[in-house]
Amino acid sequence: MAKTDDDRRPKYQRIADSLREAIEAGDYGPGDRLPGENDLMDAYGVARMTARQALGVLRDEGIAEARKGAGVFVRAFRPIRRRGIDRLAREQWGNGRSVWSADVEDRALEVDRITVSEEAPPERVGGVLNLADEDSACVRRRRFVLDNKPVLLATSYLPMSGVAGSRITEEDTGPGGAYARLAELGHEPVHFREEIRSRMPSKDEAAQLEISPGTPVVLICRTAFTADGRAVEVNEMTLDAASYVLEYDFDA
Repeated sequence: MAKTDDDRRPKYQRIADSLREAIEAGDYGPGDRLPGENDLMDAYGVARMTARQALGVLRDEGIAEARKGAGVFVRAFRPIRRRGIDRLAREQWGNGRSVWSADVEDRALEVDRITVSEEAPPERVGGVLNLADEDSACVRRRRFVLDNKPVLLATSYLPMSGVAGSRITEEDTGPGGAYARLAELGHEPVHFREEIRSRMPSKDEAAQLEISPGTPVVLICRTAFTADGRAVEVNEMTLDAASYVLEYDFDA
């Protein structure tokens, strides 16, 4: 009898598929412990390495998480639906709301590891912001933690000449965030461009986001422009890919 395509797949992949289907069917709910390596070895007649690889697939996909000394569990974290257009509408930050409020609803969001400094920006950023070699940028670095799970690292660059002395140079930028302050300073952003790509995380990114090295990250570089086409902010973001659904809703 000829083998089917499923039969030709590696054993560990077929086991991972079976576990994933069981999770999707509700046999294992958020926070439930999945069968361990010994359980999978007995159930499927495979070697320990095969069982370990199967569980590793689910961890790398963000479906499951390992807890030291306890086993592998279905991930309980509910992915963030990042509404890429709604979150940047002026009615959002212009009315004192964070752009994040469009994403997180009533979930607990904390911004930590905030640093604000004056630095020479990377060449790629300085070029976008049209800065001369001697010009500096206000650099805002922070980590976003949702429901006690780190989900995003962000570094924003703004021309220091345009924001010096404002709350943008402080850790707390106030209601509406940096975009509301830019509007008050006469640099209101009216157009945004986001570039998106994906890669594997660096060791530091994996540590800060508390993800396994095999989990990919999504990189979003957003540039904010004024009405005259001047770039006033470059924001480089690193997202835990398993924590996000990227949603873009627009008319044809």
